[in-house]
Amino acid sequence: MVGILLLLAGTVFALQGANVIGGSSAMNGSSTWIYVGGLLAVIGLLIAIMGFASKSSRGVMASGGAQSGAQ
Repeated sequence: MVGILLLLAGTVFALQGANVIGGSSAMNGSSTWIYVGGLLAVIGLLIAIMGFASKSSRGVMASGGAQSGAQ
């Protein structure tokens, strides 16, 4: 959840910095916010991917453990 929120916030920041969407006048058209937003978006994406990978590996381990215990 945190990763997805960071991804969304970073995307909004980057788009405001690129002057694509309106919002805070201090952020609009500022290249600093393009870089900060891009970095936040990448970090958020990595956190989200790690979270999804962790959930899927836990599911595989739980089902594998139940099968090996039954044999």
